[in-house]
Amino acid sequence: MRTGCFALLLSLCALAPEAQTLPNSSGGPAPAALDEATASRFAALALKCLHQEYPTHILHTLTSDADVRPSRELTPAFYGCYDWHSDVHAHWLLVRLMRLFPDADFARTARAAVGQSLTAQNIAGELAYMRREDRASFERPYGLAWLLELCAELRAWDDPEAGQWSNALKPLESEAATRLENWAGKLRYPIRVGEHDQTAAAFSLVWDWAGVAADPQMRSVLTYAARRFYLADRDCPLSYEPSGEDFYSPCLGEADFMRRVLGPDAFARWLGDFLPEIPTRPGRPWLEPAIVIDRADPKLAHTDGLNLSRAWMLEGIADGLPARDPRVAVLRAVAQTHRDAALPAVTGEHYEGGHWLAAFAVYLTSGSGLK
Repeated sequence: MRTGCFALLLSLCALAPEAQTLPNSSGGPAPAALDEATASRFAALALKCLHQEYPTHILHTLTSDADVRPSRELTPAFYGCYDWHSDVHAHWLLVRLMRLFPDADFARTARAAVGQSLTAQNIAGELAYMRREDRASFERPYGLAWLLELCAELRAWDDPEAGQWSNALKPLESEAATRLENWAGKLRYPIRVGEHDQTAAAFSLVWDWAGVAADPQMRSVLTYAARRFYLADRDCPLSYEPSGEDFYSPCLGEADFMRRVLGPDAFARWLGDFLPEIPTRPGRPWLEPAIVIDRADPKLAHTDGLNLSRAWMLEGIADGLPARDPRVAVLRAVAQTHRDAALPAVTGEHYEGGHWLAAFAVYLTSGSGLK
C-alpha cells in the first residue's frame, strides 16, 4: 500500500462507490460504433508515429551539457508521436484495439510495435528519467493519467503478452500513481483549464484505473478531492467555452468526473445546480460543436480534440444520470452532433492532429470510461 503526505486525510473521507470496470473487460465484442475497418484506420495512425522520433517536442530542463540527448535516450519507451503523452496514449490505443479486435489485420503489427516499447529495460529507463529531482511535475497530470489508462487496459486484457507488458510497466505505474495521489492531496485549488493541466479530466482517467487496479486508497483521495474542489460548484459558465486552444471542456470535464463519484440521484441533483441550462427536451439549440479554422496549426487543431472529448463527456454525463432523467436524450443527441463533426477530421492529413486525435477518437467510439 502506498503512503504519502495525504495519508492522514484519508480517514476523513468515506470510501468511493464500488469500483467500476472498463467496458468490455471480459474481452467481449466491440461497441457497434467502432467497426474493424474504422479500428484499422485509427491503428494505422498510431503505428505510423509510435516510434517516429522527429519532429519531437520535449519539456526537458537542462542542467548540463550531458542533458542534451535525443528523446529515444531520455525516455526509451515513449519517445514517438511528437511528445511523451501522445506516445503513451498511442500505445493505449493499440492495446485497446488489439483487445477489442484480436484477429484484425493490424493486430500482429501492433503486437510487435507495443512489444518493442514495453520491455523491462525501456521501462527502467523511463523510471530513471522520471525520478530525477528536477522532474517532480513531469507530465502531471495529463501524461501520468494516460499512463494509468494504458496500465488499466493491460490489466483488463486476458492475454499472455498483455500480462508481460503489464508486469514490465508496474514500476512506472506505481510511480505515476504515487505522484498523482500525493499531488492531489497537496493541491489547494482545482485547475480549470481546457488543456493538459485540467484536474477533472485527469481524475476521471485515474478513477477508472483505480477501479481496475482495485485501489480504494486512490478512490478515497479522489473522492475527497471531488468534495473539496467541485461539490459546491454552481452555474458553470459553459457559454464562455471554448477558449481558443481547448481540447477539453472545463465544465463538461468536471461533470464527467463527478458522475463517477456520485450515485445517479445525487449526481442528477448536483448537475441541476452545476449546469442548469441543459434542456429537458430535444430540439432546443444547445452547445453547438466548435469550429476548426486551421488543422495544420498544432494549437488550433486542438478544437477537433475538443469536439471528440465533449462527445465522450456528454455520453458519460448521460450515463451517470438515472435512466428516467429527461436530460439523457438531450445529452446523447448533442454528443452525436459532436461525434459527427469531429470523427471525419481524424485522417492524419496533418501531423499536428494525426499524432494524437486517433486516441481521442478511440476513447469515444469504443465507449471507454462508460459503465
